[in-house]
Amino acid sequence: MKNPSSYRIAAIVGRPNVGKSAIFNRLAGRRISIVHDEPGVTRDRITATCKITPSPFTIIDTGGIGSNPDGSFSNIIKQEADIAIESAELILFVVDGIEGLTPVDQELSAYLRKADKPVFLLVNKIDEKQNIGLTDDFTSLGFDQTFSLSAAHNSGIAELADSINISLPIDTTTPTLNSQNIKIALVGRPNVGKSSLINALLNNDRTIVSDIAGTTRDAVDVPLTHGGIDYTLIDTAGLRSRNKQKTSIEVFSAMRSKSSIRRSDICALVVDATQGATAQDRKIANIIRDSRKPCLVIANKFDLYHPDAPKPDRLASLQDDIAEQLFFIPYAPVVAASAKTGESIKRFYFAIEQIRKASCEGINTGTLNRLMQDSLLAHPPPAGKGGKRFKLLYATMARERDREKSINGANFILFCNKRSLLPASYERYLENKIRENYHYTGIPISFTFRQRETRKRTRKK
Repeated sequence: MKNPSSYRIAAIVGRPNVGKSAIFNRLAGRRISIVHDEPGVTRDRITATCKITPSPFTIIDTGGIGSNPDGSFSNIIKQEADIAIESAELILFVVDGIEGLTPVDQELSAYLRKADKPVFLLVNKIDEKQNIGLTDDFTSLGFDQTFSLSAAHNSGIAELADSINISLPIDTTTPTLNSQNIKIALVGRPNVGKSSLINALLNNDRTIVSDIAGTTRDAVDVPLTHGGIDYTLIDTAGLRSRNKQKTSIEVFSAMRSKSSIRRSDICALVVDATQGATAQDRKIANIIRDSRKPCLVIANKFDLYHPDAPKPDRLASLQDDIAEQLFFIPYAPVVAASAKTGESIKRFYFAIEQIRKASCEGINTGTLNRLMQDSLLAHPPPAGKGGKRFKLLYATMARERDREKSINGANFILFCNKRSLLPASYERYLENKIRENYHYTGIPISFTFRQRETRKRTRKK
């Protein structure tokens, strides 16, 4: 099912550093695009839904076009902006009111007229009332709809949103919540092929791909439907180690990637099959594990992994390598694929479906208690100070599910005498016993402990 806002689209375009991303964030109602004074920070198309009007609509943020902030990407950025313009019903042309009209603005205005679509001219950075006259500088561009606003101070944004809502096609659909929409964050080191994998899954050049590390800076949400299920693929910036984050933009990108992990339903850790899971890959896997997120591992560039060996042997060897290197997330299924050749790319969906089904698997209370008691008898917990041991009184599986999530972890509630008597190693032992009987593919298992309340003794008078 399509989102009601999927055909009500406004694309934000303009030269670099005029405030496109700041306007995008204001319309989206949250910080999505990275805002920075350095030109060319936004490179990919980034989409979001504006919900501050009676009918929602989609907004697209684009990289700066019309100048050359980075020679390696300028042509690709222009191509991305062209795609956004082509798919939009309305174009929001942003200019800098303080800097005034520039030759690049004039060139862009002529370029946008060729699109033969309605254009709103947004004169940004009009922070004071006495500066409203600065918009007169842009009348020569000849656009009928001109808006003076300040994204930094949230001035004029509500009026702009109302005008966009009125100008876009009327929404005649009845919005319904698709409970099957699964948000998947692709995370990993720079240049392991996250954007290439998304393009391969979409079968088009949706995100900017380059051999230069750091191409993706923002977290880019990419909608996709496969097999009747709606997905949102979140393409994130490559996570470098802290001591290699040289600029504030890289720091912001890392923060955005970690935020994407938190808001995702499933994390797909992308590693380079030819290099195996590196120390940085293990750090990212730890972030995923600590966030209690369902996950899988995608070993990209599998076409280059011992290419002359038989495929079954290559698969078995790769599985063993990943299992050894990422031993602390043994529940994560491994997909060996190649974004370049398309080899086994559809196995991604098979792994996601495995995780989705596992998240729905429950264990009835009677079966769980028998399993726990048998495990305790086979290997009793170690004695603590004073010879006291951890005692399990009762176990049950948490039935409360997070309604905002399509995929949930497996949480078990253990009623016990004292939580502190249970070592972390024994907690892992109980988790492994559960997994021996219920695989919970890709699903993290967690325990919530509820201690027995100690009754205070009352003295007899």
